[in-house]
Formats: sequence, C-alpha cells, structure tokens
Amino acid sequence: MDKKNYLIPAEIAAATIQTGMKKVKLPWVHQLLLGILAGAFIAFAAEGSNMAAFNLLSKPETYGLGRALAGAIFGTGLMLVILAGGELFTGNTLIFMGVLDGKVKLSQMFKNWLFVYAGNFIGSVLIAYMIVQSGLFNSGANGLGGITIKIASYKVSLTFVQGFYLGVMCNWLVCLAVWLAYGAKDITGKILGIFFPIWLFITSGFEHSIANMYYIPAGIMAKGNPLWAEASRLAPEKLAQVNWGSFFWNNLFSVTLGNIIGGALFVGGVYWFVYIKKNKKEAPAEKEEAA
Repeated sequence: MDKKNYLIPAEIAAATIQTGMKKVKLPWVHQLLLGILAGAFIAFAAEGSNMAAFNLLSKPETYGLGRALAGAIFGTGLMLVILAGGELFTGNTLIFMGVLDGKVKLSQMFKNWLFVYAGNFIGSVLIAYMIVQSGLFNSGANGLGGITIKIASYKVSLTFVQGFYLGVMCNWLVCLAVWLAYGAKDITGKILGIFFPIWLFITSGFEHSIANMYYIPAGIMAKGNPLWAEASRLAPEKLAQVNWGSFFWNNLFSVTLGNIIGGALFVGGVYWFVYIKKNKKEAPAEKEEAA
C-alpha cells in the first residue's frame, strides 16, 4: 500500500490536466464568481503585505528586507484561492497542458481565461475601492497611502520589455506553487508548497497581472487624497502618470502576456512534453512487447 502523501512530477502532470478539464466545464457564472473571489483574495494579500512592509519599503537600506517581509504575507492569497476555492487567471494558464494533450479545446481554455480574468479584475478593484474608502491608507501617518501610490507609479513606469519579462518570471514561480500544491495530498503540504515559491516571487519583485489589478487601481484612487499624494513624495508629473490608461497599456498588457508565457509554456508546456508526451510515445511500444 502506497502511503506517500505527495505525487511525483509525472503524477502531478496528469492531475493538472484533469483539474484543467474540470475548470473549463464549470458554468461561466461560476467561473466569473470564483474569479471575483480569487481577485479579492489576492488583493487582500497585496494590501496586507503592503501594510506589513511599507516602512521598510520606503527606505533604500531596508528595501530588500521589506520585500522579503511582504513576500511572507502575500502567499496567503494563493492559499485561499486553492484551499478555500477560487479561480485565478495566472494559475489557470496551466489549462494549456490539457490543450496540448487534446483533452481541452482551445476555445474552452480562452473562454475560461476570459471569465476568470474579468472576475479577478472585479474582485481586485472592489477590494482596492473598499480599502480606500475605509481610510486605512491613513496608517503610519499616511505612509501606507504614500507607498501604495509609489508602488503604482513604479509599475506604470515599466517598459513593455521589462513588464513582459518580469511577468514571465513571476508566473513561472506562481505556477510552480500551484504545481506543488497539486502534488501535496494534505493541507500542510499544500500550504508549504505554495508559500516558498510565492515568497520568492514577491521578494524578487516580479510582476503579477492579478496582483497589479489591486496595486495600481489602489494607487490611482489613493492619489486623489492630498495627504496620501503628499506622503508619496512623487513629483506632479509622476503622479499624473498614475492613471487608468497607463495601468492598462504600460503594465497590464505586457505583464499579462508574460504571465501567460511563464505559466503555459515554461511550466505547463515543458512538463507536458517531458511527462505526458513521452509516456504516450512509449505506450505503443510497451503493448507490442507485451504481445
């Protein structure tokens, strides 16, 4: 009797394909609602990590430590998505494995991505709005509001190439976190499997499209408060650049493309090629030998 409480990589690959098949068969309303929940979970994690680290992030000499602290908090978002139930666009790029295996139609994958992405956006922006309205950005003598605007300013200042590659590396790690969670059979293993890759991605400063649906809209809304805008210590031209247009075109577009490549190809594509396609080729030969 096999008593191991984890799956080996080949087993994770097969389980990931099965999970993708189930995801695309969900009614679109469920995909949207679970997407809203996942967006809210990631937004909660983003706000909480900023709250924990904003004093450290505001100083060059403690910036790295601040990112490490933020990363230790942020993993809670993906834990909630996977363990409590939610549909997250970045993790759902692994559905591509089912497409490669011929078990999921390309149209089904794109439909899932569309509804989940839309839901993630609604959930993330909803939390950003509530956080702004709550006055929580007054925390630390308006320091939390200031760092929220500063983070948004940095993100909309990235070039397309920077956003793309930061997005690739981000979702490479995020999908590895999902991969490890699929491979664990108990809740402790799933939590540990999620924690360390997410800690690494946040500490590294990579770009996550769904997290940015909180970070940047929160900054856009926060800059309307003069006290928070002053606390950001940004020049007027930098503040002006934090807007919805720059959010979509200077960040979200490039980062989303990068996230797709990082998850669908570097994780899903590679593992499908190694563990699934290889086995399919060997199967006929094994049958002939048995005969």
